[in-house]
Amino acid sequence: MKTALITGATSGIGKATAEIFAREGFNLILCGRRKERLEELKAKLSDMAKIEILSFDVRRKEEVFHKIGGLPEEFSNIDILINNAGNAHGLDPIQEGNTEDWDAMIDINVKGLLYVSKAVIPKMIEKKSGHIINIGSTAGKEVYPNGNVYCASKHAVDAINQGMRMDLNGLGIRVGAINPGLTQTEFSEVRFKGDKEKAGKVYEGFKALQAEDIADIIRFVVTRPYHVNIADLTVMCTAQASSTIVDKN
Repeated sequence: MKTALITGATSGIGKATAEIFAREGFNLILCGRRKERLEELKAKLSDMAKIEILSFDVRRKEEVFHKIGGLPEEFSNIDILINNAGNAHGLDPIQEGNTEDWDAMIDINVKGLLYVSKAVIPKMIEKKSGHIINIGSTAGKEVYPNGNVYCASKHAVDAINQGMRMDLNGLGIRVGAINPGLTQTEFSEVRFKGDKEKAGKVYEGFKALQAEDIADIIRFVVTRPYHVNIADLTVMCTAQASSTIVDKN
């Protein structure tokens, strides 16, 4: 049975992916900062799959390597890596941007993805087998007003995904990205610093993507025949035409 490591597994797309993977019978390594949530998820899914939890912050390089490098033998052979951990902080024009928000987005969305990948890839190379899915965003395909640094971080994920696929070509490792549009998760609550009223308004007047929608797509991608690699997939809800054009009638 294959083993999948999922970052950002405590909520949203990561949690939904863990749930659907458990139903598929994958062994799971669930990673996130909120240990209580990881333990709750483990308890919920352990009847369906073998679960290991790792509580760490992807921004902390040494902690990433220590936790992933210290996995029990049963979970050390990672077949699938879902680089899902990511965030958006603030929605300010560049001249008013908070540098702490900038640091958080670059450290988590870009450097954190790199650290986790660096910790996992060597063993995939050894066995000449593996599948890496990088969760990007439509913000990595276009830039919208006040998106500046968040869009830059997701454009970086797009570039890393392409570079990773080139560098690992010939080593038996599949690499692809899934780029969701508006998805109704805790994402907007983080962006609006916990203001649930503002966050809720983002999704008013239309049916946004749900975390389960993206999780089902991830399941589809990782279960294709091994010669098939879905390299880059953009997904939006029917009401969304672009980052700034959404039918809210």
